[in-house]
Amino acid sequence: MKVGYKAVAGAALLAMALTACAGGGDKPKAASSEAAKEAQQQAAAIPGSTTNPVAYDQVADGGSVKLALSSWQVQWNYNQVNGTHDNTDQVIEPLMPLIGIANDKAEVVNNPDYVTEWKMEITGGKQVVTYKINDKATWSDGTPMTYKDFQAQWKALNGSNKKYQVSSTDGYDRVESVEKGATDKDVVMTFAKNYPDWQGMFLPLYPASTNETPEAFNKGWIDKLPVTAGPFKVESVDQTGKSVTLARDDKWWGKKAKLDKVIFRAIESTATINAFANGELDAVEIPANSADLKRAKEVPNVDIRKAAAPNWRHFTVNGSSELLKDKSVRQAIQLGINRETIAASDLKDMDWPIQTLNNHLYMNTHKGYVDNSGELGKYNPEKAKQLLDAAGWKQEGEYRKKDGKEFAIRFTVPASLPTSKQEGELTQAMLKEIGVKVTVEPVPDDKFFDDYIIPGNFDIVPFSWLGTPFPNGALPQIYKSPVSADNFGSNFPRVGTPELDALIDQAAGEMDRQKAIDLGNQADKLIWDLVHTIPMYQRPDIYAAKKNLVNYGSFGYADKDWTSVGFTK
Repeated sequence: MKVGYKAVAGAALLAMALTACAGGGDKPKAASSEAAKEAQQQAAAIPGSTTNPVAYDQVADGGSVKLALSSWQVQWNYNQVNGTHDNTDQVIEPLMPLIGIANDKAEVVNNPDYVTEWKMEITGGKQVVTYKINDKATWSDGTPMTYKDFQAQWKALNGSNKKYQVSSTDGYDRVESVEKGATDKDVVMTFAKNYPDWQGMFLPLYPASTNETPEAFNKGWIDKLPVTAGPFKVESVDQTGKSVTLARDDKWWGKKAKLDKVIFRAIESTATINAFANGELDAVEIPANSADLKRAKEVPNVDIRKAAAPNWRHFTVNGSSELLKDKSVRQAIQLGINRETIAASDLKDMDWPIQTLNNHLYMNTHKGYVDNSGELGKYNPEKAKQLLDAAGWKQEGEYRKKDGKEFAIRFTVPASLPTSKQEGELTQAMLKEIGVKVTVEPVPDDKFFDDYIIPGNFDIVPFSWLGTPFPNGALPQIYKSPVSADNFGSNFPRVGTPELDALIDQAAGEMDRQKAIDLGNQADKLIWDLVHTIPMYQRPDIYAAKKNLVNYGSFGYADKDWTSVGFTK
């Protein structure tokens, strides 16, 4: 499936002073009940999507849209662990098959450009899904799209061959077989165990050539996008200039794309608003940056577009790190961090609800949302101190020590993102109050995931997960126990428990939606106890766009229709 979550490094520049907590003086105050109620009302008023929608026949033919990537990608296979990143997703969406498409209410239907019909039935006590591939669907190398593409992707992602470095096996690991139906364009997928989120599988679909061997899967898309099947094709990949230019593909069998070209360029987040103001970009995301939002509003002919999206900001805590292996120590770290202060700092003047997120699966605006944080969700430095004392970490001077070793951890951040640095400095000041030394460690943006998060070379890192209409997909992807040190999916903390794994398996196979949500919330309580990830807030989905750019902006849960993106006539 299009994995439940994809990673992004973080928010852009937030030019504001640190709160009083950063000086180690006054203790942060909890949000009032009135403020919490107001935030809930604000959240309820956020639209599902804001894209300046215009009918296809009212969109001008031609033109180029210029967009930014937050960092340059090396891996363009979205299903490979290094490729499950928002930057990869942005580029491949106009190029690769999404066999299902979602609207802003998270309702998913088959995409007739690729699959003219799909159907799920229970046959002989087993879940069976059939797909009818569009007769015209063909890869850019001339190879027809067939059942073999589905079959090869299933084999690559089902977890049976550990040499495939996949970001998630979710769904695929529950499939018994993928076979040819009446013709090569008919796919029959039979499940060994039920899987309610089957509509989220093969999003995106890659050609069989990508998935036939671990070598092709892991390395075949490094620094290149060799095969496509979408309304656009790759015109050029400029490694030096860190840009990808896509051109309208005249071989495309669906509706002709309105744009001539789509140009993506990697630009440091601190520079994107200047590029937008100077006309170098047609739209720019403003995730948490009050100064940039103010600047964007001052640009002539600008439109600010925002939506409620399944995206959230968090701190990932490395449970395999030497000093953080003890769960009680991780709990002390969580209790020593004031999430309300960080949310208020990041979201100040953002026209966005300032409220903490108290669930790892369901957003504040999702019907399944329940506050499962309990006592661990509350800022409690005194309790944190007690836990550290009990774990043998005794206060000696400014910081704690155990067996002569100082409790000193790293808070690793992308160097160009001042907000991440500020989050680190706030955390540094808060944890100093409980005797924990924190060093804020800036690293190159394009190395942040590949060299630090994925290899486990960190103690705490801040970044964001961008979600899909299938929130329970995050359970096995992110929270299931790692199979091994080299096979952990997207479980970057590398921790889990048998009890949590059992609930994850139950939730993954529950066909009743409400029961699946209930199981997800049960699992969430265990995730809080484990201190795997510390949620901060539902991340803003805010774009500044040229007023004449249509069918593009803040999509929320919805997928983009790249054939209709363009400019007014």
